[in-house]
Amino acid sequence: MKGMKGMKRILTGLSILLVMSSVLAACGGKSNPGSSNSDPASTTNNGTAPTTGNSEKITINLWSFTDEIPNMTQKYLETHPDANVEFKTTVIATTDGAYQPALDQALAAGGKDAPDIYAAEAAFVLKYTQGDASSYAASYADLGLDDQMVKDAGIAQYSVDIGSKDGVLKGLGYQATGGAFIYRRSLAKEAFGTDDPATIKNEIGPGWDKFFDAAAKLKAKGYGIVSGDGDMWHAIENSSDKGWIVDGKLHIDPKREEFLDLSKKLKDNGYHNDTQDWTEAWYADMSGSGAQPIFGFFGPAWLINYVMNGQVKDTNGDWAVTEPPTGFFWGGTWLLANNEVTKDDAKKAAVADFIKWVTLDTSETGLQYYWANGTMKEGEQGTKDSVASSVVMEKSNGEVPLLGGQNMFDVFVPANANASGKNLTQYDETINRLWRDQVREYTAGNKDRASAIATFKQQVKDQLDIDSE
Repeated sequence: MKGMKGMKRILTGLSILLVMSSVLAACGGKSNPGSSNSDPASTTNNGTAPTTGNSEKITINLWSFTDEIPNMTQKYLETHPDANVEFKTTVIATTDGAYQPALDQALAAGGKDAPDIYAAEAAFVLKYTQGDASSYAASYADLGLDDQMVKDAGIAQYSVDIGSKDGVLKGLGYQATGGAFIYRRSLAKEAFGTDDPATIKNEIGPGWDKFFDAAAKLKAKGYGIVSGDGDMWHAIENSSDKGWIVDGKLHIDPKREEFLDLSKKLKDNGYHNDTQDWTEAWYADMSGSGAQPIFGFFGPAWLINYVMNGQVKDTNGDWAVTEPPTGFFWGGTWLLANNEVTKDDAKKAAVADFIKWVTLDTSETGLQYYWANGTMKEGEQGTKDSVASSVVMEKSNGEVPLLGGQNMFDVFVPANANASGKNLTQYDETINRLWRDQVREYTAGNKDRASAIATFKQQVKDQLDIDSE
C-alpha cells in the first residue's frame, strides 16, 4: 500500500525482523500509512495452490517490508485455483533500515533462494528501478506485460515514471497515492459559507497565495489551516520541477527553497499548531482536540483510511476531500521481478501472472477491484483505497463514512493524474529529513535563513558525500 516510510510508519514500533516461510492469512483492514493493509506481526500459514496435475509446483520467492503483498497471495490462490505455484514469503520491516541491506544481499547472492518478486516503497524505490540496484530488475516487457496494458488500465503516469528507467518499465504499484486536501466540513461552512468541495478547491488554490488567503480567513474564525508545516511539505516536495540531485550535485529547487518562507509564514501568523507529523499532537488535530481547531491535512487516500480513520473520533463524518493547490503524491509500493526469472519460461509465466493480477488487472476479480472496494474478505466490508488503475476506480464505490459519504475517487482520479514522478532521487529519505530539520531550526528562530541552508548543504556532504551546485 502506501509508502509510509520516509515518513514514519505506524510500523515504527516494530523493530523485529519477521521472516515468513509462506503466505499469511488474507488481507486485513488495517494498514500503516503508505504501505501495509494488514498487521505486520501476523502468524504464518501455508500458501500453496491446488494443482490439477502431478507436476512440481513452481516456488515464487516474494520479499516485502510488510505483510501486505504476502497477504495478497492468498487471494490470488483463491481466485486462481489452477495456478501451479506456491509462495515463499520473506517480510523484513524497514525499521532501523533492515530491509534494504537484506534485500540487496539476497539479490546479489542469487540462486534458488533469491527474491523472484520484491517490493520497494516510495522512500527508496528509485534505487531499485533507476539507481544502484536497478540492474537486478526485469523489464515488464520481458515478462510479457507491455505498455499497451499499462495504457488500457489507466495507470497514473507518475507511478509509471517512478517505475521506469530510460523508458523501460521495471516496477508498478497497486495503489495510487496522489494527494488531495482533506478538510473539516463544519469549519469550511463557518469560514467560507459552504463545505462544497468544488468551492473549497477554489478557496485554497490553485497556488500557495490563495492557500494563505484562505489561512487568513480561517485564522479570523480562530482556526488553523494545517496542523504543522509537514502537512505542506509533501505537496511542495512532489510538485517541484527538479529533485535533490541534478548532474550528481545537490540542487535546491526554488519551490523547495520556498518552503523555508512558507513554513515561517505559517508559524509567524499562527496558521498552524506547529506539530510534527506522526506525533500525538498531530493526531490530536485530527480529532479536533489540539490547541486550535485545524481545517485540514494534505494526503492520499491512505491517510484518510489508515491514519485519520483511527484518530478522528468525534469529527468522523465531518470531513471532505478536494483537489489541492498543487498536484503531488505521497508514498506507495512498487512490485519488481528479478531478471533471473526470465531465464525459466515456467517461472517467468508464473511471476508475470501474479504481477499482472496485482498491478494491471482491471476486472472485478483483479486485486485492485477488491482493494478499491474493500472486498478482500468475502462478506466483510474492509477498507477502501485509491488504486493505480483509474479504470478500476471509475467503476468502484469510493464512498466512505469519514468523508460524510463523499465518493473520494471523484477527487483521487484527477489527483493521481496531476502528480509528477520526475523529481525523486534515491537519496530522498535522508535529504528530506535533513532539510525539514533545518527548516524548523529557521522557523524557530534558532538560525537565520542562510545559516539553515548552509548547514543543510554541509550535512548532505558529510552524510552522503554529495557536493552542492
